[in-house]
This record gives sequence, C-alpha cells and structure tokens, in this order.
Amino acid sequence: MANDTMVGDKPTEAVYGVDVECIAVLGTANLPIAQLLKLGRGAVVELDRKVSDPVDLYVNRKHIAKAEVVVVEDHLAVTITEVLKRAAD
Repeated sequence: MANDTMVGDKPTEAVYGVDVECIAVLGTANLPIAQLLKLGRGAVVELDRKVSDPVDLYVNRKHIAKAEVVVVEDHLAVTITEVLKRAAD
C-alpha cells in the first residue's frame, strides 16, 4: 500500500524542511538590573568561560553538543566537537 504522505524516496525526507532553533551559548553572566540598565555601546560583560572553552549548542532548547567558534568567510559559526550521548535539559 502506497503512503501518500511520504516525500521523496525515504520516510525521513519528510522532515528535511522542518525548521529547528539552534543556539550557541558562549557563556553566561549574572548582573543586577541596575548594572544592566547602565550598559551602553562598547560596554564589556565578562562571561563565565575562557576563550578556549567550548560553547554549548542547543537545538530546540535541548543541550545536544559542545562546539567551538569559527569564522566562515565574514560570519561567526560553530563546529561541533562533541555530541552529547543524551540531550540535557
């Protein structure tokens, strides 16, 4: 019996066009609101990571991998260095 909802030759191809949200977290900082409101152009916020530390990669708010920041032409990008065995919340 033919499946009318199948796209392409493989069932998995049906999801290829689905958008997912990808977030690369460079680090975090905790600031009081008063300090946050004083930030202006050129302000520096120190993060909780070193330059050499990996960034966390989230897909649909699930922590799925570690990555490092790279430059591709004129854009920032990440390259995955470690895929987590199980997505962390």
